[in-house]
Amino acid sequence: MVVVGLLAVVPRPMLAQALEAAPVATLPAPRLAFSEQEMQLARQVARFPALADFYGTNGLKPIFLGQGGAARRAALIDAVGQAESHGLPAARYRQAALRRLDGFDPDSIDEELEFARVFADWSHDITGGILDPRKVESGIRREVTRPRTGNLLRAYAGATDPASVLAGLPSQDARYQALRDALAKQARFVVPQGMPAVPEGLWREGTSDPAVAALRLRLAAIGFAAAPTASPVTFDAPLAQAVAGFQQAVGLPADGVAGPRTVARLNRGTGPEADAILVALERMRWMNGHDLNARHVWVNLPEFNARIYDGGQEIFETRVVIGKANQEFETPEFSETMKYLVVNPRWNVPRSITVKEYLPRLQANRNAVSHLDVVDGAGNVIARDRIDFRKYSAKTFPYRMRQKPSDDNALGQVKFMFPNPWNIYLHDTPTKHLFNQSSRAYSHGCIRIGRPVDLAHELLRPQVADPDAVFSKALASGRETYLNLRPPVPVHLVYFTAFPDETGQIRRFPDIYGRDALVHAALVKAGLDSAAAGE
Repeated sequence: MVVVGLLAVVPRPMLAQALEAAPVATLPAPRLAFSEQEMQLARQVARFPALADFYGTNGLKPIFLGQGGAARRAALIDAVGQAESHGLPAARYRQAALRRLDGFDPDSIDEELEFARVFADWSHDITGGILDPRKVESGIRREVTRPRTGNLLRAYAGATDPASVLAGLPSQDARYQALRDALAKQARFVVPQGMPAVPEGLWREGTSDPAVAALRLRLAAIGFAAAPTASPVTFDAPLAQAVAGFQQAVGLPADGVAGPRTVARLNRGTGPEADAILVALERMRWMNGHDLNARHVWVNLPEFNARIYDGGQEIFETRVVIGKANQEFETPEFSETMKYLVVNPRWNVPRSITVKEYLPRLQANRNAVSHLDVVDGAGNVIARDRIDFRKYSAKTFPYRMRQKPSDDNALGQVKFMFPNPWNIYLHDTPTKHLFNQSSRAYSHGCIRIGRPVDLAHELLRPQVADPDAVFSKALASGRETYLNLRPPVPVHLVYFTAFPDETGQIRRFPDIYGRDALVHAALVKAGLDSAAAGE
């Protein structure tokens, strides 16, 4: 035993986290005697603050060694074996290395640390994603809420069934499971390496060609076997049925003819569909800190659609118009809380629009855009003949522009406010024809609502007996009127190009801003980096 003071043994960051994590009344009395193993563990975890948080409050005792350690090791090995089914890079969690260590009944601190570090990586990734979304693309401004690793390890160490702790870490949302099921289905279509590709052509019943044998072999490798009625190079009825089954499974017209699209799909295995599902799984992990069973507004930008969910069920739906596919105007992704509605809103023109679009017109003609007031810093309307617009630049223009409540107000009859640093909100619009377009990216960043009055009614419904009357009274006043939401409603601006509908079927949407491509590239890099690190 080595006799030292606690402060001398436990590194300061580790001690600080341990003290913060535990109530003062529960902290053990300082010890002066530490075993060599305890000192070694303290030195090792000092490099990993998340682990220091746990071991500092666990008496510097290992949990993957000794009594109870075997069950915890086995549960972790099994959990990380599911990495690929979650769309996570398996190499990152070193399952093969853990199996080797487990086979020799580990008893060293180095082996304890190996299991603890994999637990930290796995729990971090499965509860909030492998990526930091804000580092992927500037339009992704989502903050991920993750449970603390120390708290998870405390639950794991104290559980009679450690596997149940790990089973509770992934998203329990039914849509996450639907995405996993879809990913597993995509994996079915990966043909073993080395199998010859099907030559390009148009192969149908009655054709005889060596290419038909390759077609038959490749289909059989992924579960669509068709024993030949005669020669394997002859395209017969059973093969046509197998082709049709494959086509139906991958979303192609099930005509039983192996044309160019079917052959290309069969030769490449998984493709863009699987990539989109991988990204969707990661995006769902970013949502893990939010209660998606609670009442909330869900705006899926690539779908050009907004919904209200309550108790996991859709109760309202409307089309939307989102920001233009231009870096300056793209609608960002984030979550906030809608606190109030504004009926008969005034439109405070964003400065970027004022100086880029309106100032040049005012410099040419001071009476241009006459539906807008010119307002000073105190909110006073300034007569245009008192301003020489030509002496100002975009940087020096000292005024704001504002539109009064009116039938042609840019914000229409109502706007829906969830205060955020980017001044993004939902609002009505007088430009209704855009909602008939299939692709609806036309705004300067805010989200225009196709059914704004109905949305207002639905948001007010939990707090008033007659939401229609309350809204109509505010509208009839002609004055800008604030209606607070009690309680406030979470709003999630999300970006899913692949997402399950109410039946669990995956629907696809265009990558309108190119963000999915960037997320997928970052996921691939994370997988490659993990593989390069080795096991």
